[in-house]
Amino acid sequence: MRYFGEASVATDVSEDRVRKIVEEVVKRVVGDTIAPAAPAARRGGATAGLFQTADEAVAAATRAQKELIQGSLEERRAIIETIRQTTRDHAAEFSRMALEETGMGRYDDKVKKHFLAADLTPGVEDLQTTSWTGDHGLTVEEMAPYGVICAVTPSTHPVPTLVNNAISMIAAGNVPVFNPHPSAKGISGYAVQVLNNAITDAGGPGNLITSIETPTIESADQLFNHRDVRVILVTGGAVVARAAMASPKKAIVAGPGNPPVVVDETADLEKAARDIVDGAAFDNNILCIGEKQIFVVSSVADELKAHMVRYSAYELDSGQINELTQVAFSQQDGHHQVNRELVGKNAAVLAERIGLRLDGELRLLIGETEAGHPFVTEEQMMPFVPIIRVPNVDQAIREAIESEHGYGHTAIIHSRNIENMHNMARAADTTIFVKNGPSYAGLGVGGEGCCTFSIAGPTGEGITTARTFTRRRRCSLIDYFRIT
Repeated sequence: MRYFGEASVATDVSEDRVRKIVEEVVKRVVGDTIAPAAPAARRGGATAGLFQTADEAVAAATRAQKELIQGSLEERRAIIETIRQTTRDHAAEFSRMALEETGMGRYDDKVKKHFLAADLTPGVEDLQTTSWTGDHGLTVEEMAPYGVICAVTPSTHPVPTLVNNAISMIAAGNVPVFNPHPSAKGISGYAVQVLNNAITDAGGPGNLITSIETPTIESADQLFNHRDVRVILVTGGAVVARAAMASPKKAIVAGPGNPPVVVDETADLEKAARDIVDGAAFDNNILCIGEKQIFVVSSVADELKAHMVRYSAYELDSGQINELTQVAFSQQDGHHQVNRELVGKNAAVLAERIGLRLDGELRLLIGETEAGHPFVTEEQMMPFVPIIRVPNVDQAIREAIESEHGYGHTAIIHSRNIENMHNMARAADTTIFVKNGPSYAGLGVGGEGCCTFSIAGPTGEGITTARTFTRRRRCSLIDYFRIT
């Protein structure tokens, strides 16, 4: 099925069935309204994974984890397939509710993100066992669970992140306790209940996915310091990332990004233009891996822009960029602060704020700026991408890396020169580096490999999967069981 732009991915799902689902939900995008359904998800007064306090949530998760590890790996596979199928079945509903609650992104792109989390997150197959035999016997090393894991999820992709994290953690034998972003607490709580009901209906343990019903900074801090929480996973902004790393627990932190893209004079400019628009415009640029600023060699800048405009972009002039900057940022203590009201809004909404009436289907705004412009230096998460002309590729690479701020998150290059690609890859040192594709190809969508919604750059785990949430256990039998 096609998830993003022109990228295709092989899955186990019937392509015809998925296409029909997506077509149907897109058809209904202006139609029916989904009522707040959190109460309806409760059955017989059961909390179905939602708890008021950290102590209650961790206690329930601890009981569920003990039950989980008593079962077989095949039972875990069955639970994970239930999570996958339930997410597919509710992708339209989850997407509509997330858009209504957070006000960020595009409905059809959100539907695709739910399928991506369901289909491309590795499960039990990601775990590996290693063994050695020799004159002195047999040693086996396995990937074992930690136990209860606290996970903080963002408002930008609340349910896809939750599903991705839950599959990875449960596959490894853990049970997550989620502290969702308060701006997405409604859809997050509803999804937790729907998924738990599906798991128990299929014969799995209750409360296998738990969450704080009314998440706050205080509830996150309580989970970070809870004696029965073994590991912390944070997918969010700099403040909560720093708090997690200050905790005495093992912390896996997916922090901010500001991905630059370099286009040199050897690039396939038409393809580069389409890839950049597809990546940067997806869900209105709220993905942390999305292209946020373009550094292009001057000799091909005009041609690149022309291709982008023909595809689905609109170029702002310098005066319009100045106007947009005034409404998109404010000054606080000498620093630029992003206007949260515009994060994830459609390109036409941004244009309307500066007096332009553009087609609602337009996907991206572009315009030329200097390298020090706030749209370049800040992770603004809006469908406006600044373009910086540079005299040569070496300067493009230097300025691109400077704009990324050393986050080590994501960088992209479009080039047919292998030396240029090599030099940028070495210099950028990012967790994800994409050559000649949209940014999301680095998550296996049109490229190879699996997907994650938690990219742990600051703490070094990188693309998180089931094995990320395991510890090594070794068992040695001395002088026996070597059979040759």
